[in-house]
Amino acid sequence: MSTLTLGIVVIIYMFILAWLGYIGYKQTKNASDYLLGGRKVNPVIMALSYGATFISASAIVGFGGVAATFGMGIQWLCLLNMFMGVVIAFIIFGRNTRKLGEKYNARTFPQLLGLHYNSRAIQIFIAAIIFIGMPLYAAVVMKGGAVFIEQMFHIDLHLALLIFTLIVAAYVITGGIKGVLYTDALQAVIMFACMLFFYRVMDMGFIEANRKLTEIAPLVPERFKEVGHQGWTAMPVTGSPQWYTLVTSLILGVGIGCLAQPQLVVRFMMVESTKQLNRGVLIGCVFLIVTVGAIYHVGALSNLFFLKTEGVVASEAIKDMDKIIPLFIDRAMPEWFSAVFMLCILSASMSTLSAQFHTMGASFGADIFPELGHRKNANSTMGVRIGVLCSILVSYIICYTLSAGVIARGTALFMGICAATFLPAYFCSLFWKKATKEGALASLWTGALASLFAMLFLHKAEAGAVGLCNMLSGRDVLIDIYPWFAIDPILFALPLSIVAMVFTSLITYKKQEIRRY
Repeated sequence: MSTLTLGIVVIIYMFILAWLGYIGYKQTKNASDYLLGGRKVNPVIMALSYGATFISASAIVGFGGVAATFGMGIQWLCLLNMFMGVVIAFIIFGRNTRKLGEKYNARTFPQLLGLHYNSRAIQIFIAAIIFIGMPLYAAVVMKGGAVFIEQMFHIDLHLALLIFTLIVAAYVITGGIKGVLYTDALQAVIMFACMLFFYRVMDMGFIEANRKLTEIAPLVPERFKEVGHQGWTAMPVTGSPQWYTLVTSLILGVGIGCLAQPQLVVRFMMVESTKQLNRGVLIGCVFLIVTVGAIYHVGALSNLFFLKTEGVVASEAIKDMDKIIPLFIDRAMPEWFSAVFMLCILSASMSTLSAQFHTMGASFGADIFPELGHRKNANSTMGVRIGVLCSILVSYIICYTLSAGVIARGTALFMGICAATFLPAYFCSLFWKKATKEGALASLWTGALASLFAMLFLHKAEAGAVGLCNMLSGRDVLIDIYPWFAIDPILFALPLSIVAMVFTSLITYKKQEIRRY
């Protein structure tokens, strides 16, 4: 497809986004509107926004590349995302989160836990983790969108990244959460429709395609066989390095981590009633099955295309797994589908980024510096807008430091940190009356520090790249006995965080009971 045609398609798309962002801007009258949409968001819009925020370019480009390289074992993540990220999140977590948010009139995730535990320190700590840590995840998503634009338009990656960032910044800063929700809903519809047509465009029968994919298992590159790769329709060898990466990092890290994503949790506080949350369950499940399930399957099937056209499997045709899906779409799909799928990638990236930037801005302006801009107007959103701008700049800079093949890993890393740091305190705020402020603080600190320690000194994927452990001890990791250095930080940090929460709460709760009597 010509650059002119692609350009026209994108310009039309951007005008629609600008219009939706303008509607959000006009409907935003105060801080509550900017942060929570006035708690009167349509349940369908909320569910579509939740799904679009959940499925980013990292899921399509990054995890699709993982499927192309290592096979359909990643489909277990799709199943876990649907069960944990939608069914458990909406039915079990969502109901109590909405009630708790309404009870305390909380507008952000840090504020929700801070008010529940009656601790300003907890609110600031969670907001700081979000504002400092989430730019890594945002940078990963930004790279996913920019890489696809680079491949489709054949322009410099830096220029693609700049254009992409400016577009997202425009409607997040001006439109607030309503602008984010409206654009998310449109982007969710585009992603859903695009994936529905994927198999028809592939022109391949389901059974036939999987049979052919199974037959080419002997073509797995030797470097992947050494780490446990057994073919694109089989799980890696149990206990192999690839098995630990797939199961502990990608499947568990993202599958569990999605429950404690601040940008997702806050959506439960936007609707008026529990019944409206229930209506979103079916929408969320169908959305995830069609979008994520399709791209993981097609990612693995791309090996058949590259084998036919290039004579080698996908990972041999292009070494950077983050570029496999964009290259496959560009070469294998009809021109009209390439244009539509480009909008799908842009939609996935923009919906997730807009939610991330809004969440980081809220953490900065509503949680850490709530008085910023409030001297003249109590409903001012200036502090949040400044926070959004700062988070965009930081994420943009981090994006330049990311290495090849980092999209899926970076996503799993951040979600794992969120699970270890936030999940015990969040869960206990909803379901355990004996949870105390001291227990929550102990859990938050333990989860954050244990995650950081494991990444810097125990897990080889990060520790080897950072080099701090090597500088201090002369080894890439402190424990170089297999499989310890292959186990993801979440399996170290989350259990410790849970123990800290329960143990400290029980001790301090008993002391509080003694004082009462």
